[in-house]
Amino acid sequence: MQEKYPPFVYKTSKIISDFFNPLVSLVIFFFYMSIKSYSLHDSLAYFIPILLIIILPVIIWLVWNVKTGRYTNMDVSNRVQRISLYFFIAACVIAYIAFDYFRKGHVDLIMIFILILLLVMQLSNYYIKSSMHTAFNVLVAALFFALNTVLGIAWLGIAVLVGITRVIVGRHTPKEVMMGAGIALMVSFIYLYCHIQFQP
Repeated sequence: MQEKYPPFVYKTSKIISDFFNPLVSLVIFFFYMSIKSYSLHDSLAYFIPILLIIILPVIIWLVWNVKTGRYTNMDVSNRVQRISLYFFIAACVIAYIAFDYFRKGHVDLIMIFILILLLVMQLSNYYIKSSMHTAFNVLVAALFFALNTVLGIAWLGIAVLVGITRVIVGRHTPKEVMMGAGIALMVSFIYLYCHIQFQP
């Protein structure tokens, strides 16, 4: 795949594709949200459990599986290998939702929609290897949009760029990118509707 594109285009696409992976994009969003919406103490109380229950376990899981040869790469490009990744991430998100519910007495809407996206992506994965990078960046655009319209539109541009780079670096076909984007747009629309309905 690399031979189809000039080296500069390929290398730049790889940097963009690697940087805007789902974990980094979500960390950027949660960091922004915690600073914008909470005091320093409350933002730490919000962000640290996400870090410890979801982000760090997923990173450790990815590194361990790549190191032991169960996953080909950190992108988990193999469709069969992705099955266990989706289940593990979903388990981490469910653990966080349960923790957050017992701590606060209500469910975090954002985490519910992250879980919904994961489950739909898992179902899709049995038929087509939808682009997780594209899907999660589309959802992150919707999450930003709910807080800041300009940032939401800007991140949607990033999601489009990420989708293009996934094709350039040979991780996905255009069809797989479109499928990931389509799934995420559907989930994002429902999230934005629920956000408007349930916000105080």
